[in-house]
Amino acid sequence: MSYHIRPSEHFTEEFKAVGTEQLTLAVSALTDRPQGLPEAIHNARKNFKRLRSLYRLAAADIPAFRRSENARIRNMARTLSTARDETALVEVSRYLLDHAENADERAALKRIGKVLTARRDEQVTEGNLLEESVAAALSTCGWALDSLSRITFQDGGKKGAKRIAKGWRKALERAAAARQACTDTTDAHLFHELRKRSQDYRFYLDILQRLWPSALHAKRIEVTKVVDLLGHHNDLALLASLVDEQPQIFGKSEDVAYLLSAVITRQKALREQALTVAASVFRDDPKAESRKIKLLWQDAV
Repeated sequence: MSYHIRPSEHFTEEFKAVGTEQLTLAVSALTDRPQGLPEAIHNARKNFKRLRSLYRLAAADIPAFRRSENARIRNMARTLSTARDETALVEVSRYLLDHAENADERAALKRIGKVLTARRDEQVTEGNLLEESVAAALSTCGWALDSLSRITFQDGGKKGAKRIAKGWRKALERAAAARQACTDTTDAHLFHELRKRSQDYRFYLDILQRLWPSALHAKRIEVTKVVDLLGHHNDLALLASLVDEQPQIFGKSEDVAYLLSAVITRQKALREQALTVAASVFRDDPKAESRKIKLLWQDAV
């Protein structure tokens, strides 16, 4: 199974199969941990994001289910976020190092990278609380699977087409609003919202790629650029917050100055690049694009 819904099949069963797969993959990641716990948590959280996007796609037909399950999955993911945040800080410090502007800045960023790596490793070593969070998440996945197994939709080609088109239009409208909110601002929270809405769109392009493989795949490549650019931006905001809250952990004040300068420079570049690509990704009218998706769905039934 993959992250696809087939118009030719019963929507209820397709919806359940995709959702069940994401929860099952999350459970496997958190249980097996082939690349260690931090990477397992990272992978599981990606599954949770896909699941929440899936539920948003059909939200108009399952409002109560969507609200309760979205809250359940969101809260579960948050309990695992600390470990992922520490890993993200290490990764973004390496990203900054790759963009260092001179030897002094590079030396400072290397020292800061060592500090962040030590913090991450210490957390993994002292992981009792984290293991408790993982155990709770695994239990919650069980409840989520049980809840998903009881969901039903009115099946049929026209009903499915209307459902998908409405979810698609809502996603594009939310993305348009998020992109507009990012105009003339540096607010990291607003850019993070644009990233989340871009992730939704990417997941929907995955779900329905078989309707029009070449066009939807090209769109996916483009929107992935937005997601990746704003992922770096969000991780840099997380790092800036840590500097603001605990500057003493980074050692010399000169190192902190180099770090903040690098963060500001890279975030500015990332915002500009992301908004340029997002303008292309979301250039089409949401109603017009959703009508195309509706017609493609009906033709594929």
